[in-house]
Amino acid sequence: MLERFPFSSPTGRIAPLKRLVTLLAPFLLVACMEEEELGYVERPVDQLYNEAMDTLDQRFYNDAALMFDEVERQHPYSTWATKAQLMAAYSLYLDNNYDEAIFALDRFIQLHPSNHDVPYAHYLKALSYYEQISDVTRDQRMTELALKTFNEIIARYPKSKYARDAKIKLDLTNGNLAGKEMEIGRYYLKQRHYLAAINRFKTVVDNYQTTIHVPEALHRLTEAYLALGIKEEAQKTAAVLGHNFPGSEWYIDSYEMVEKKQIRPKEKAPWYKLGTPGQPLQEEPTQPKDKEAWYKLW
Repeated sequence: MLERFPFSSPTGRIAPLKRLVTLLAPFLLVACMEEEELGYVERPVDQLYNEAMDTLDQRFYNDAALMFDEVERQHPYSTWATKAQLMAAYSLYLDNNYDEAIFALDRFIQLHPSNHDVPYAHYLKALSYYEQISDVTRDQRMTELALKTFNEIIARYPKSKYARDAKIKLDLTNGNLAGKEMEIGRYYLKQRHYLAAINRFKTVVDNYQTTIHVPEALHRLTEAYLALGIKEEAQKTAAVLGHNFPGSEWYIDSYEMVEKKQIRPKEKAPWYKLGTPGQPLQEEPTQPKDKEAWYKLW
C-alpha cells in the first residue's frame, strides 16, 4: 500500500493545493525575473540607512523619504527601522509635504509610544501645522491644530526644549486666532450687527489676553455699547482700557467717544494748502499718467 503524502490523493491525483502551486509557478517565476531586472537586492541595514542620510544631506528630500521607507521594509524588526520611520517623516516635512509627514508622525507615535523620540515627533507634527498658518483673512483650521498640538507638548513634556519653543510659537497662533475674531467683529460692527460684534470682541478680551489685539477689542466694545445706547457698559469698558493701556491711541479714542471731548489738538492744514479767506484751497498739481511728460506741468 502506498504511503499518503500531503499533496497526493488516495486516487493518485494531485491535491488542490499542489495544483494551485503548479498553476502559479510560471507567474512567480516572472515576478522574480522582473524583480531581478529592477535591481532589487536585499542589502545590509546600515548601508541602506547611511545612503538615505546622504540623500537627505543632498536635499533630495522626497527620495530620502522613500529610501528610509526601504530601510523599514527590508529590516522591519531592527532598531534602524524605528529610526528610519521618524527620519522618513522628517524628510517629508522638509519637502513641505505636510499631510504625509503628519500621517507618518502619527504612525510613529502610535507604534512607539514609549520611544525617547516621541516628544520630537509631537513637536515636528506641531511644526507641520504651524508652517501652514495663513493670514487672518483665511480659514484658521491649521492655526487651531497647531495651537492644540503645542499645548499638548507643553502639558506632556513641560521641561523639554520642545515645550520652551512651543510657548514662543503659541504667541503667533493665538495672535492669528484673535486677529480672525477681530476681522469678523469689525465686519459685524460695520454692518451694525452690534450684538454679534460684541461677542467677537469679548472673545478676544477673554481668551487672547496676551495678544496685541486686546486694546482695539476693548475700544470696539466701547464703540458697540455706545451704538446700542448702553453708556454705562461703554464707560466701564473704556475704564478697563485706560487702566491696562493708559497711553494707547485706542484709549484716547475711547475717552473722546465716551466723554464727547476732544483731547487731541486739531491738526492744522499744511501751509501750502492754506488759501486766502473766502477762497477755495488750491489743489496740488497731479502727475499725469504719462510719466515722461511731467515737465509740461510747469
